[in-house]
Amino acid sequence: MFKLVKKELSLCVHPTSILFLSFCLFIFIPNYPYEVMFFFSGLSIFFTRLSVRENGDLAFSVALPVKKSHVPLAAIFTAGIFQIALLLLAAVCVAVKECTFPVEAQINLSGNIANLAFIGCGAMLLGTFNLLFFPLYFKKPDKVGLPFVAAAAAIFVLIAMLITIRFVLPPSVNVFNTVDPAFLGAKLSALALGLCLYAGFTALSACLSVRLFRRVDL
Repeated sequence: MFKLVKKELSLCVHPTSILFLSFCLFIFIPNYPYEVMFFFSGLSIFFTRLSVRENGDLAFSVALPVKKSHVPLAAIFTAGIFQIALLLLAAVCVAVKECTFPVEAQINLSGNIANLAFIGCGAMLLGTFNLLFFPLYFKKPDKVGLPFVAAAAAIFVLIAMLITIRFVLPPSVNVFNTVDPAFLGAKLSALALGLCLYAGFTALSACLSVRLFRRVDL
């Protein structure tokens, strides 16, 4: 499978997968809904799978001496590399902002503060995208648009919910939307939960994608 991952990285990955990693810098924009950066990660996956379809890469991949089930696994694993890279870069930007910006400059009037809990929410958003996009895509690989629309719509609904919760629920306002290291235990719990959801959603996405792709006649 790792040879397929190498092929994905060498031949399939769209340039936006690398370009959109720089959107972690959104964290330094004052009063901005930082969660939007995770939508662009999904957009880069859409561009990659669209390129795969136009180049007939799936038919080429299944013609190689590899297991058919490894094709969707390699695609999801490759996407995961860039998603984890975005989370790590976002975490670095959060740390830099917390170390260099005054407290009043870290308050976000348009959404959630960039802190440990925010990274956990970002992981949850990425996992949700994977869970919706990849099974729908590998069920009908020639239909890339519908899976993306479904996954992107879910992402924006979740972003809207997270921003609404930030202004409505007292625990969110008083605990999770504070500057680190305040309420560190609660934020670490949110981070751990988000990472677990990402891992669980992505693993489930891989299982469903493999099962559905086996039925596809290329």
